[in-house]
Amino acid sequence: MALDLIVVLIYATGMIALGWYGMRRAKTRDDYLVAGRNLGPGFYLGTMAATVLGGASTIGTVRLGYVHGISGFWLCGAIGLGIVGLSLFLAKPLLKLKIYTVTQVLERRYNPAARHASALIMLVYALMIGATSTIAIGTVMQVLFGLPFWVSILVGGGVVVLYSTIGGMWSLTLTDIVQFLIMTVGLVFLLMPMSISDAGGWGAMVAALPASYFDFTAIGWDTILTYFLIYFFGIFIGQDIWQRVFTARSEGVAKVAGTAAGLYCVLYGLAGALIGMAAKVLLPDLENVNNAFASVVQTSLPNGIRGLVIAAALAALMSTAAAGLLAASTTVVQDLLPRLRQGRESGNGDVHENRIATLLLGVVVLGIALVVSDVISALTLAYNLLVGGMLIPLIGAIYWKRATTAGAITSMSLGFLTALFFMIKDGLDANTPIYYSLSVALVSFVLVSLLSPRSKVMAKAV
Repeated sequence: MALDLIVVLIYATGMIALGWYGMRRAKTRDDYLVAGRNLGPGFYLGTMAATVLGGASTIGTVRLGYVHGISGFWLCGAIGLGIVGLSLFLAKPLLKLKIYTVTQVLERRYNPAARHASALIMLVYALMIGATSTIAIGTVMQVLFGLPFWVSILVGGGVVVLYSTIGGMWSLTLTDIVQFLIMTVGLVFLLMPMSISDAGGWGAMVAALPASYFDFTAIGWDTILTYFLIYFFGIFIGQDIWQRVFTARSEGVAKVAGTAAGLYCVLYGLAGALIGMAAKVLLPDLENVNNAFASVVQTSLPNGIRGLVIAAALAALMSTAAAGLLAASTTVVQDLLPRLRQGRESGNGDVHENRIATLLLGVVVLGIALVVSDVISALTLAYNLLVGGMLIPLIGAIYWKRATTAGAITSMSLGFLTALFFMIKDGLDANTPIYYSLSVALVSFVLVSLLSPRSKVMAKAV
C-alpha cells in the first residue's frame, strides 16, 4: 500500500506542477477561460473526453455494471453520443460566436434578463458537476487508503481547486491530457483485463452471472430513455462542455476530434460495465455497491499497479471536477457579476477576479461534497435541473422565431421548479422529474410566447 500511495502522491504533485505551468500561459481572459481558442486535435480530443468522464462515468458505471451487467454502459453511451451530436451539429455555429458561456446565446436571442435567469440554473448545475466528481474522489481515497471521508474530500478536492485556480483552462487542458492517457491505460488496458482474468475469464463470468447481465437492454428501456433525455441533451447545453468547444483551433478540430472523443466515451462505458460485472463475480455480496470500483481495485491488482489504477480513477474524477468548477466561476464572472455592476463587463486582460471566483467556488464545491454521498444521484440532480430548466428555451432561441423573453423566463423557472419538486417527491433516481419538467417547460414556453408581445431579436443566436 505504501507503494500505491507514493504513485498517487507523484500523480498529485504532477497535477499541481502542470497547473503552475498553465498559470504562466494564462495571461489574458481568453487564455484563462478558453485556452486562447487554440487547441489542436490531440489536445482537444483529450480534454473533451476527460471532461465528461468523471465520477458517475467511472465509479457510477462500474456500479451499474455490478448491479445490471453490460447494460450499465448506457450512462456513458448517452454522454458519448451527446458529444458526437454536439460535435457534428453545433460545434461549427458555436465557434463563430466567440463567446464564453451558454447563457450569452440566450441574451443574444432574448435580452439580458434571460441571460441572468439562466445563469443561476447553470451555476447550480456546474457546482453539482464539480461536487459529483469530488465525492467520487473522496470515496476512492477513503476505501483504498483508509482515510476519513472528510479528509479524502479536502485532500483530493483541494488539489483540483488549487490547479484550477492558478491556471484556468490552460491548466485544465494540460492536466486533462495526462489524465486522459493515465485513465485509458489504467482502466481500459489494466483494470478491465486483469479483473476479468481474476474472475476466471469470460467463460467463468458467463457461468456465474445471470443471463440478464449480458443483455444490453436489461437496465430497462425507461432508464435508457431517461439517460438520453438527461445526459444526451444535457451535453448539448452544459457550460462545462461548451467551454471545451470554445477552445478548438478550428471547426474541423471541433468536429473530427470531438466525434472521436464521443466514441471513446462509449467504449469507456463498456469497459466500466465489464469491470463491474467482474466485480460481481469476485465480490458478490458487497454491502455498499457504490464501493464496487474501489473494492475490485483492491482485490484484483498488485501493489504499484494498484497505485497506477487509483491514479487513473483520480484522473477521470479530477478532470470533471475541475471542468465543473471552472464552468461555475466563468458563469459567475461573465454572467452574474456584470449584473451587479449594472451591465459593465470587466476587461479581457485581467484574470484576477476569475482566479478569486474559482477559489471561492472551489470551497463551495468542497462543502457540497462533504454533505452529499451518491455520485449518480448528484449527477442526476445536476442534469435534471439543467435540462428541465434550459433545454426548451435554448432550442426555441435557435429554431423558433416567435419565441419571446417572457416565454423563455417562464419556461426556465417552471421547468427548474418542476424538476426540483419531483426529485423531492419521487426521489433523485426517479424518471418523473425529467418527464414532467420538460413537459411543463414546453407548454409554458409555447403558451406564454404566443400570448406575450413579440420582442425585438437582438441578434441571431446560432
